[in-house]
Amino acid sequence: MTRRRSTPWIHRWSRIIIGAIAICGALVTGYLTWQKLSGGKAVCLAGSTGCDLVLGSQYATVFGQPLALFGFLAYVSMAVFALAPLAVRSDEQIVLRKNLENWTWLLLLAGGTAMAVFSGYLMYLLLFYFKTPCPYCIASAVFSLSLLVLAVIGRYWEDVGQLFFISIVVGMLTLIATVGIYAKPTAETPSASGCTPLPELTIEQRQKPQPPAGWPVTTTSGADEIALAKHLKQTGAKMYGAWWCPHCYEQKEMFGKEAYKEFNYIECAPQGTNPQPELCSKVGIKGFPTWEVKGKLVEGGTQKLQKLAELSGYQGSTNFKYCGPAGG
Repeated sequence: MTRRRSTPWIHRWSRIIIGAIAICGALVTGYLTWQKLSGGKAVCLAGSTGCDLVLGSQYATVFGQPLALFGFLAYVSMAVFALAPLAVRSDEQIVLRKNLENWTWLLLLAGGTAMAVFSGYLMYLLLFYFKTPCPYCIASAVFSLSLLVLAVIGRYWEDVGQLFFISIVVGMLTLIATVGIYAKPTAETPSASGCTPLPELTIEQRQKPQPPAGWPVTTTSGADEIALAKHLKQTGAKMYGAWWCPHCYEQKEMFGKEAYKEFNYIECAPQGTNPQPELCSKVGIKGFPTWEVKGKLVEGGTQKLQKLAELSGYQGSTNFKYCGPAGG
């Protein structure tokens, strides 16, 4: 009489554990997505400077959408893959459940591999490029790696070669796609409209935004930028920002070091120059930069000068030098 081999506990509970981790990841990335789309600021226990430096960088946006949105969709998909077979309990549907289990394990393995590789690349950037902690990024990397490990050890794989083949192929494709997505042209070339993308912050600059002014503005203003800045001041327009905010710095760079001193700038961070956090709170500022033009708040990050000109009723020349951040 042969003794039936007992099922390891990890095989019995792996899908539930994977589902729980994926739901936690979806909550984190869902929160970040909401904050990004609504123009809010994510709360960061390790210090707002580090979080905003990472979450406000060009690496936090993919194809014009928040990177957190794609992470949210990935985590939701992993939760569905893990929990879907558990919903099939009828004895008459045992074949359906078996097929679901087989296919979803392959999807969990592929998804876990892709997420782990992508998170690994982001951890590389965090360690060697930003050199600053970002708890949300680290948490997502831990979640992704955990999903991959559980996808591997959470069941008995009859064909180990299949496991390695899928992992290697998906991992290589993910790495190639990731490098391709974040590849940036190094040269500054004028756009079709004749304006030039802003120069990006260097690695050294990103590491050291110093209060009270943050990064020094390096671009020079043209006559049109100065004229627009004076018009914005005359019409009562205001820009609300913070010294550590990368997008606020980009906005100042678009105006240039001569022009940005002309319009009304309200510093909302306590360590900044002439801070007015009470005023920012009273106005209802949720994210930086936020413009107040003709009594209306304009949110959504760095604004093109052409848009500010239109909103404020500026009638002068609009031959502005810079049309926006590089790649933006």
